[in-house]
Amino acid sequence: MSVAFDETYDVVIVGGAIMGAMTAYYLTRDPGFSGRIAVIERDPNFAQASTTLSAASLRQQFSIPENIRMSLHGLDFIRNVKAHLGEEVDLGWHEGGYLILASEAGLPILTANHAVQKAEGAEIALLSPQEMTARFPWLNVEGLAAGAYGLSGEGWFDAHALLAATRAAGKRQGATFITGEVTAIAREGARIIGVTLADGRRLGCGALVNAAGPRGGRVAGMAGIPLPVEGRKRCIFVLHCRTGLPNMPLLVDPTGFWIRPEGAYQICGAPEPEEDRDPGEDFEVDWPLFEEVTWPNLAFRIPAMEEVKVVRAWAGHYEMNLLDHNAVIGPHPEVGNFFFMNGFSGHGLQQAPAAGRAIAEWIVHGRSVSLDLGVFGYERVAANRPHAELNII
Repeated sequence: MSVAFDETYDVVIVGGAIMGAMTAYYLTRDPGFSGRIAVIERDPNFAQASTTLSAASLRQQFSIPENIRMSLHGLDFIRNVKAHLGEEVDLGWHEGGYLILASEAGLPILTANHAVQKAEGAEIALLSPQEMTARFPWLNVEGLAAGAYGLSGEGWFDAHALLAATRAAGKRQGATFITGEVTAIAREGARIIGVTLADGRRLGCGALVNAAGPRGGRVAGMAGIPLPVEGRKRCIFVLHCRTGLPNMPLLVDPTGFWIRPEGAYQICGAPEPEEDRDPGEDFEVDWPLFEEVTWPNLAFRIPAMEEVKVVRAWAGHYEMNLLDHNAVIGPHPEVGNFFFMNGFSGHGLQQAPAAGRAIAEWIVHGRSVSLDLGVFGYERVAANRPHAELNII
């Protein structure tokens, strides 16, 4: 079958937020790559992007070593952003730590995760209720058995600044950024040969990277490839508490809510009750979620939050891997020029530097050189063999 293309690129990346931008950045700086790159983004203002609607936080507290290693690379990228991107960028990095709380029932998992984290070099302290009270006197430790606290290397930053700087670096180094929506993928046997955009343009490609976030499952489906990745809505509420909460980390409660400082305010969120529903284009804030579910739990754990003002709120979408809440990274085992970077399930922004580097290495060198990410390959999806991350927030 002969297909006429308007233009042809060596690599077409579907999705221009942080995953696509990082892949373009790492490709353009690899001495072994001299090809043409097109990064296609349907939402050029990133008004609905997971990258810009996230809580923009970074942690080492995972249950799988490879997740820790990926986030450690993200930490290095953020701490040394000038060395990576070639210019000074104010990312507003605040190393405030995570405090993940556990009840007696959750203690075995917290302890096992802590052992994995320590083995990977993460500086995480396991605190007793008494130690937490001493550090955080505003915290009610009733019902808690322990807390895992990041002493260094965990915190939050400006996602918009990181995205803008990474895209700018990719452009300087020769990548082409195109506004458009991929509506079809052309496949000939075991190869992807191009894409069609909503405006009718056809772009040929030597390789295709699926960096489409919550739409990743739909993009894979255009190539006849099943991928269990869908969107899941998450609401973030901006709060103002009159009482000071000194040294507040990003706190994760056993009931499911999380909260962290944001300047003079706090932001918090919790999982939506309808976990089995793809929100589609629904970005409406679920106000009863805060009033009826999150606030009572929040006020119990932090009594000062009994009197709190909700300043504003927004909703975004996680790209959830329904198989095991872990990323799918790397080439398709049969359609070898189709590359996945999907399903990060809430920890994608912090792992984007490592994921972008890995995909660039696969394209140029045929393997992920810097990190062994084989545990996240598509083969486990095809075999319906979950490799679950136990620490999903």
